[in-house]
Amino acid sequence: MGITTAWPNAAAAHATGQSFVALLPTGPYMAVGVATVALSIMLLWFLPQRSASALLPHRNIGRVAAAPALRNLSSLLMFLALCGGIAAGLNGTRDPLENGLVLGFWVAFWMAAPMVQGYLFDLWGWLSPWRWAAQPLGTLAARPVLPLPRHVGVWPAVALLLGFSAFTLADPAPDDPARLAAVISAYMIVTFAGMTLFGPRRWLRQAEFFSVLMAQFGRLSVLARRGARVRAGWPGWQLGNGVAFLPGIPVFTLVLLGTGSFDGFNETFVWLDLIGVNPLAFPGRSAVVVPVILGLAGANLLLVGLFLVMIVTGDRLVGGGLPANRLLALFAPTILPIALAYHMAHYLPSLLVDGQYVLVALNDPLGTGANLLGLADYYVTTGFFNHRETMRVIWLSQAAVIVFGHVIAVILAHAAAVQLYGNVSRAFRAGLPLAVFMVLYTWLGLWLLAAPKGG
Repeated sequence: MGITTAWPNAAAAHATGQSFVALLPTGPYMAVGVATVALSIMLLWFLPQRSASALLPHRNIGRVAAAPALRNLSSLLMFLALCGGIAAGLNGTRDPLENGLVLGFWVAFWMAAPMVQGYLFDLWGWLSPWRWAAQPLGTLAARPVLPLPRHVGVWPAVALLLGFSAFTLADPAPDDPARLAAVISAYMIVTFAGMTLFGPRRWLRQAEFFSVLMAQFGRLSVLARRGARVRAGWPGWQLGNGVAFLPGIPVFTLVLLGTGSFDGFNETFVWLDLIGVNPLAFPGRSAVVVPVILGLAGANLLLVGLFLVMIVTGDRLVGGGLPANRLLALFAPTILPIALAYHMAHYLPSLLVDGQYVLVALNDPLGTGANLLGLADYYVTTGFFNHRETMRVIWLSQAAVIVFGHVIAVILAHAAAVQLYGNVSRAFRAGLPLAVFMVLYTWLGLWLLAAPKGG
């Protein structure tokens, strides 16, 4: 099976590296990846009964305390930087590969920050541009003007995530600086209005989808604070130790995965052929707005429906009779490692190129001729996409991330099933449909990496 290779398209800062022109023999690698996940499932089902805490160990590494004032200061600085980025989007260069807002938002924030948040530590606790305003707004409005009950959960964040995904995938020019500045400005107004009307704590926990997204990915990070102490463990260990979820979080998690999967699928020749578009003569994003929006909605509905069928079928195999919402609340969070893996694998080629543009921009952030990083004579290169060996390393790195994410998800799902059904035998039978889902989704993820892409 041949693969697409990353040849960046200079027109879109957040989507470069998604057209592929070289070929690699990816079939054997895909087979090994799928077999690895299948083998991990078999090994877990036949191991002695263990909790996720045992399968994903963690340990205390010491006391680390940062004054809340430092986080608030960092948050305020990020808010001011965001305001500066909006000004740059409205008044600066229209070249997305030179404009600070486009590079800062799509590359540094949207591509890179979730990777750090999900695999390392709570970066959002320092970068959130809203944190600094929470206390003043909470003081000014001691009682929220409007209620946002806990039982509403994060459904507002689900709606905003879908809206943002539609903008990312279907808007004709999401990386146009002025257009992006307008969208971010509108979102800032909505956020501050929501914090004022519903209370900052409620709004940030239930409606502001970047905060919800980062909070979920943060549950996978290897480092986490427990009071003044920091613990370190395998990715996902926090989920393995029990986490309370607001209503809607399971669907939010599945939408993260569904959106990430469709983001990759909607660039493939298969999708373009399905909607009647010649991938070698792509008419432009404005010509496929409606099919992309319908495809995004359909992909998420299909994923949620299929996942529900798998977990309910497994429960019925052992005569459980548990309600679907309880099963969804228990098993959907185990999909988080896959969603994060898809994010990293999908954006890795783009980050390798666009990250260079970010470094060049940081070398002279104010356009004064500064040479802060010593990159004055540096030219952005895509030469590593032209060599078979470097492309092999890139593709295998993407594949390894996807396989690793599925293995962590398998461990979490196994531990959840054992906890729910009481013993390995019942957990094995109840987990069979979900295991099939995991294996097939591994194949899908690797196929999306290997499939020819256009557009």
